[in-house]
Amino acid sequence: MSRLIYPCLWFDQQAAEAADFYVSIFPNSEILEKNPMAVSFQVLGTQMMGLNGGPMYQQTQASSYFVYCGSEVNIEELYDSLLDGGKAIFPLGSYPWNPKYAWVTDKFGTNWQLDADPIRGSQKIVPCLLFVNENKTRVREAMDFYISVFPESMKLMEAPHPHSEDLLFAQFKLDGYLINAMSSTESHDFGFTPGNSLVVTCQDQAEIDYFWEKLGENGRFDRCGWLSDRFGHSWQIIPKNLGKLISDPVKGQKTMEALLQMDKLILDKLINP
Repeated sequence: MSRLIYPCLWFDQQAAEAADFYVSIFPNSEILEKNPMAVSFQVLGTQMMGLNGGPMYQQTQASSYFVYCGSEVNIEELYDSLLDGGKAIFPLGSYPWNPKYAWVTDKFGTNWQLDADPIRGSQKIVPCLLFVNENKTRVREAMDFYISVFPESMKLMEAPHPHSEDLLFAQFKLDGYLINAMSSTESHDFGFTPGNSLVVTCQDQAEIDYFWEKLGENGRFDRCGWLSDRFGHSWQIIPKNLGKLISDPVKGQKTMEALLQMDKLILDKLINP
């Protein structure tokens, strides 16, 4: 896989505090890089990023993160830690779809779905997109669209609604990266927001151009490499070395100033601002 895909969590100014908290309660977790704007970290060996984006956006229940605990994580201890200062959407217990499961919104607003089952492979944290309201019948459409955009992608699981052809749950890989998708027939007061996004790191300008145009088609293009796709979900299309360019002691400040003026990121202008 030439590209790295990972989730970005939007915070007001608590990104470092949240990342330190997650690293303290999940095994095989560590801080990778910190700066005043963002912190990169691993949870159960899976990369994530926290962004100090300010009060403009908040995270949403439409974007959550499955934790496949297996034998590597004490699900009871993790549940108690995440619930401290947070709230339980589904308290830890037995449900028709899972004998040991919970959904928790933690004190920072991040949503976690805890699953006692293991998962094959190294990716233990799997982003989950919840399609609600006008999007509730679009899980299959979204999965097919994303698979058409990313190379080396595949469907892994489809679970239809009992009384319709719409999908209740799906799991798929985008360029080797696992994603879950769910739908809800109930009305909700939330949907996708830039509070939760997926970052796509690109090797060169050609890849930036490709993913920018493909994912943004019939959606909305925003500033600084952000876009919302046709379903309203947010993506960041960035060069793989963006962090290095921004942190450069000589050019970093000018690179950041150049970035803030862009919609689609232009790699040459970031390298030579």
